[in-house]
Formats: sequence, structure tokens, C-alpha cells
Amino acid sequence: MIGTVLGLCFGAGLILLLSAFVVPRASPTSDSRGSRSERLLAEAGLAGTRPGHVIVACCATGASAGLLMQVASRTAPVALMFAGIGAYLPIALLRGRARRRLRALAVVWPETVDNLASAVRAGLSLPEALGALARRGPEALRGYFASFALDYQVSGRFGDSLDRLKERLADPVGDQVVEALRVAREVGGGDLGRLLRELSGFLREDARTRSELEARQAWTVNGARLAVAAPWLVLILLCLQPDVIRRYDTPVGVLVLTGGAIGCLVAYRLMARLGQLPTEQRVLS
Repeated sequence: MIGTVLGLCFGAGLILLLSAFVVPRASPTSDSRGSRSERLLAEAGLAGTRPGHVIVACCATGASAGLLMQVASRTAPVALMFAGIGAYLPIALLRGRARRRLRALAVVWPETVDNLASAVRAGLSLPEALGALARRGPEALRGYFASFALDYQVSGRFGDSLDRLKERLADPVGDQVVEALRVAREVGGGDLGRLLRELSGFLREDARTRSELEARQAWTVNGARLAVAAPWLVLILLCLQPDVIRRYDTPVGVLVLTGGAIGCLVAYRLMARLGQLPTEQRVLS
């Protein structure tokens, strides 16, 4: 009974800890970019999804994981641990999807800028060149530029259409390209082609360097993730031995689980911080 009470108390604390990462909070600079959850959804390419849906998904996966482990282990502290892990799973999937999307966009931006430069040299205006990317641009970006062309056709305001394009892209590299185009449009002059060529070379070099660094650190990051996941995989296997798994339903067992969870969390966060590559910030949005 005491072990169950301690397990419930620990579970409540774990939920409060996870709420710092799951529950959307207002950001001091969220006037144009929305909340933290909204930015994450936009970066993952799910701008139409509401943050409340993410919270519902977290609650559903957490409850499912906790119920499944309760049935398998019949040990409340173990079930609560896995409920916390399950509640974080949708956030982890969203962050992984956002990283993959931004990485994919970084690869195609140099080609996009090259197409823009070619269109400008051919005599098209800047809005026409951007609209043409809906047909001739990279597949990953055609939908965004099709929406831009429709916005510009309806409103006729180039600056506002660029702002909406940035919101849909939710990409730091896209912010750089859009702002460069905005300055070129407002200032004017005949250096737009040269500016686009230099920007394309810079983006291509940056993408190549980042790709090399990510390839070199991939095995280290994957090894660290496996090391963090290994104790919990062993705990799942212990469910096959009821006498052993029920030892975690005691005060000592709860302390062991608590220490293990804190150790894994600290180690993973430290690994992520040390292995994190510098990321572009959306300072122009």
C-alpha cells in the first residue's frame, strides 16, 4: 500500500515535470510566431493542427502505455513510469519530424534560389518569378509558392504575401531568402541576380557542411539514445518474472525507479545539449 502511494506521488511529480515540455506556454516573442507548440507544429509541417490536439495525443499515449504496463506488470510505479514515457512520445515524434523537414528544405533551397535567379535573368518580375516556382521549383516547396501566388493575385500586396509565405514555411533558411527578396524589392537596382547567386552559393555550402557534421555525430547520438533506452527495455523484460517486477512496488523499488528516471533524463538532456549543432534562429520573423 505504501509503495502504491509513493508511486502515485512520483507519477504526479513526473506529470508536472513533463508538463513543462508538453503544455503550450506563451513566449515573450510569440506575437507573430505563436506559442511554442504552434511553432513546433509549423516546423513539422502541421500548421493546421491545434496544440490542444497534441495534448490530447499525449494524454492518450500516456494512458495507453500506463494501462498496458499495469496489465503486464501489475506494479503501479512501473506503470506510472511508462505512462510518463508514453505521454512524451508525441512530442518526440513531432520534434523528429520537424528536424527531418527542416533538413530536407535546407537541401532544396539552393536549387530554389537558382531558379529564381534564372527567372529574373529571363525578364520576369520578382512576384512572377516566385509564382513560377509553384510549377518549376522543387517538389517540396511547390505548394508553398502556389499559396504565395494565390495570395498575391488576390491582394496585390507583395510584402503581406511574403509574410504569409514565411509563416507557412516556418523555416530559418526560408526567412533569410524571403527577407533578401523583400530588401531587393524595396531598394530596387540591378544587383538582384548577383545577390541571388551569392545567396545560393552560401546556402549550398552551409547545407554541405551541416550534412557532414550530422553524419559524423549520428553514431554517437544513436548510441547515447540506445544507452538511455536499454534500462527500460530490461524493465519490460522483467515483466515476464512477476516475483522480480513486483519488488519495484516497495519504497526501495520506487527509489530505484526514481533514481533511474532522473539519471536517464539528465544524461539524455546532457547528451542532446553537448551534441547539438548550432541552429538558425528565426530572428527575422
